[in-house]
Amino acid sequence: MNLKDLALIQDIARLGSFAAVARTRGVDPSSVGRLVAGIETELGLRLFSRTTRRMELTEAGALYLSRIAPLTEELERAREDARAIQSEPRGTLRLSASASFGQQVIVPRLAGFRAAYPEVAIEGIFSDGQSDLVADRIDLAIRLAPEVEGDYVVSKLMDTRYRVVASPEYLAKAPPLVRPGDLADHRAILFPLRDYRSRWLFRDEAGRVTEQPVAGDMLLSPAGAIRDAAVAGLGPALLPGWLIAGDLAAGALCPCIEGWQVTATTFETAAWLVYPSRSYVPGKVRAMIDYLKEEMRRSQTTRG
Repeated sequence: MNLKDLALIQDIARLGSFAAVARTRGVDPSSVGRLVAGIETELGLRLFSRTTRRMELTEAGALYLSRIAPLTEELERAREDARAIQSEPRGTLRLSASASFGQQVIVPRLAGFRAAYPEVAIEGIFSDGQSDLVADRIDLAIRLAPEVEGDYVVSKLMDTRYRVVASPEYLAKAPPLVRPGDLADHRAILFPLRDYRSRWLFRDEAGRVTEQPVAGDMLLSPAGAIRDAAVAGLGPALLPGWLIAGDLAAGALCPCIEGWQVTATTFETAAWLVYPSRSYVPGKVRAMIDYLKEEMRRSQTTRG
């Protein structure tokens, strides 16, 4: 028994004959009769009594229809509401990102998203732990990595690049920090992952890669804490451009070791939009994807 079967019974009761229902559905009357017979067999009761002129509900059939009518109406409303959420940006969007990326990049843009899509509520899960999209019911995640593994739909939001930076106060009293080898004279602020805390990679304009050991007595996370420590003059740090763009523009941080690309893992890294399935992407998810991509495009255009 399904919703179509229930709708068929109600149509027969309303129109009074198999033939009338068959005409509205563009099918043969005998097929309607077979469907009704199957429904009656499944229910174990006769719904209609057949006369020469009209189908009449039996007493049991009338009782059954009186009970299912509100249910079918509610099911239809539920289906229409669900379809509306699927197609229109509405409902609650569970959005996952790293703590620093969520605070620095996503949160400042939520006001614009809310103005454009007031029917979408946001649950932001900003943590450096890796969320399971299905188990944690995440609608959309932003992952920072060279690539994303797993059976997900992945779309690039933006390229990410790293820079060595330090505060002007630190640089005024510290040894020079112009070439990768100069890091040997500095205690860096380090991120507590193996590659980030042990050596940084530099690539010059000719494509030659130098592996530079780094050392320091301060391990901090998340990345926002490293940025705050660098601004406070505690040493040089390797930080992503999206996190420090405002500090560089304001002069709170200065770029160091210019002329080289730098990374702790690989030079080709990005922020990726990740969601569970390409089929039936809810309107709220599509709206956020399009909004964030346009915001990133606009910000990169503004920077020149």
